[in-house]
Amino acid sequence: MQQLLSFFDISLVLPFIAVGFAAQLVDGALGMAFGVISSTLLISLGLPPAAASASVHVVETFTTAASGISHIAHRNVDWRMFLRLVIPAMIGGALGAYVLSSVSAATARPVILAYLLCIGCYLIWRGLLYPPRERTPRIIEPLGLIGGFLDAAGGGGYGPVVTSNLLVQGGSPRRVIGTVNTSEFFLTITVSATFIAALGLSAFTHATVGLLIGGLAAAPFGAVIAKRVPTKPLMILVGTVLIATSAYGIYSALR
Repeated sequence: MQQLLSFFDISLVLPFIAVGFAAQLVDGALGMAFGVISSTLLISLGLPPAAASASVHVVETFTTAASGISHIAHRNVDWRMFLRLVIPAMIGGALGAYVLSSVSAATARPVILAYLLCIGCYLIWRGLLYPPRERTPRIIEPLGLIGGFLDAAGGGGYGPVVTSNLLVQGGSPRRVIGTVNTSEFFLTITVSATFIAALGLSAFTHATVGLLIGGLAAAPFGAVIAKRVPTKPLMILVGTVLIATSAYGIYSALR
């Protein structure tokens, strides 16, 4: 009973509502960062990595659904790219959740983050110095598989890995962001189901409730931002967020 009442204690839930709102606003607009921001916060507050990732993915099941519907309504989704992403992402997510539930994936995390840091620098350089030339990305399925695995195993990573690499290949930022956000809904369902099967319902806390409320409130706004912001500033913003989150992740992993 006491645990149930704590779910409705506004002093406990409010900080997580704010974090969920901010994280989802960034994620919906730029195609990344909800999992990274939320997982970093939960782990810093003492949650085990598996429990933090499970909690975040349960919340993302709802926020990615709302965000995906909004992107579909604003015609930000490339359906051919979506179909090529979603199945590999679900397979990778299930594998990553299983790995995190049984062994630590911390060894590879700094290497992946360093790679994403370099990608972020490249995106900013390209956005500043060159007018973007949009091309249809060719390498898609491997990105879905790797992004799904890292997302589950590291508590976040699908957006940074998939969005950044599709943009590097010349994809339209608006279409890439909308497609990645929409496909992520199916990934989060797969990962959440795997975590619940492996860990039970122990990961549900007032943090989960707060992140859910804040994330759902922000979800409709990201698609509007992605649709209206011009390509070059959007690419620079993606690179900036990628650098900031990757640099912080490297610092946290190595200290």
